[in-house]
Amino acid sequence: MLQKSFLIAVIYLLSAFYLPFVAHAENAKPEVWRFGLEEIEGSVQDIYAQEFKKRIEEKTQGRVLVDIYSYGMLGESEDLTTLTSIGTLQLTHASVGIIGSLIPQMQVFNIPYLFSANDAHNQSVLSENPAIYTEIGNALIDQNMRLLTLYLEGDMVWTTNKAIRRPGDFDDFRMRVMNSPLVVETFQQYGAETIPLPYSQVYGALQAHIVDGQSNPIFAIEEMKFYEVTDYLIWAGQSKFVTSVIANQPWYLTLSNENKQLLNDTIKEMSDFIFKQQNDLNKSRLKMIQETKPDVILIRLSNHQKNAFRKLAQPIKAQFLQQTGSQGERLLSALEKAFASKK
Repeated sequence: MLQKSFLIAVIYLLSAFYLPFVAHAENAKPEVWRFGLEEIEGSVQDIYAQEFKKRIEEKTQGRVLVDIYSYGMLGESEDLTTLTSIGTLQLTHASVGIIGSLIPQMQVFNIPYLFSANDAHNQSVLSENPAIYTEIGNALIDQNMRLLTLYLEGDMVWTTNKAIRRPGDFDDFRMRVMNSPLVVETFQQYGAETIPLPYSQVYGALQAHIVDGQSNPIFAIEEMKFYEVTDYLIWAGQSKFVTSVIANQPWYLTLSNENKQLLNDTIKEMSDFIFKQQNDLNKSRLKMIQETKPDVILIRLSNHQKNAFRKLAQPIKAQFLQQTGSQGERLLSALEKAFASKK
């Protein structure tokens, strides 16, 4: 009996001694936030994610780690939103052209000639306008996702195998488009045949003449080498490439108050950082394209030329409102007012 009591006492003492260390080890295990990207390493989204990772890990002294999954590691762009909605990813980038098929209100940013000519102002509207985070934010919550921010990645530039200066130049022209209803309809209004293709298939389609052109920011055109298989870079002023950072909503709600504040503050800090980074990257990548392919032809449409495309694209606004109803009307009205202040 004494021996049994002794063993119990020893076990109790050992437990009392070791359990605090076990608990500490478990508490010290870092929390991991998985972050998916629609773009490859070195892209704007990668620059954003790497800086976000650095800031979060420094602020928490490694208590929170951010794992980054570049384009292709987890599938196509559409797969990332699915993985985020079910909680496999905690965070992801989602371009408005892609997620617009799921959340029609997000397509507002694909309405041609919506933005002002002042990109600093455009960035401010994207990051702060309350109508965006009410109308789009609520729609995303219904899909188990939370809108954290939106930001610019640059002008959408057409890369083509022929000069496009007026709508008639789109006759017998096959344009690769994102699988976004308003983007598809816009180029059809211009007179082009539209062919939706995943990002990873665009280079091969251009090389094989399955499509005659595509549209992306300059940094993407350079890193994906689209300029190698097209002859023209065309600034039509039609739209900007806008991406969002979204989170899994149930995951966000389970965060401690400390981590919610950490996440929200860091996202807010990133707006000015990424605006400068994307601007610098697009400038440097254009220089690289011109150095690599000196005979590439740059075309910047005049205001008169833009007006011809703007006029043809007028039905796109009505289509957006038809798809989104009163929510879309409130959102579009707020954004037109906000952007018009710097037209």
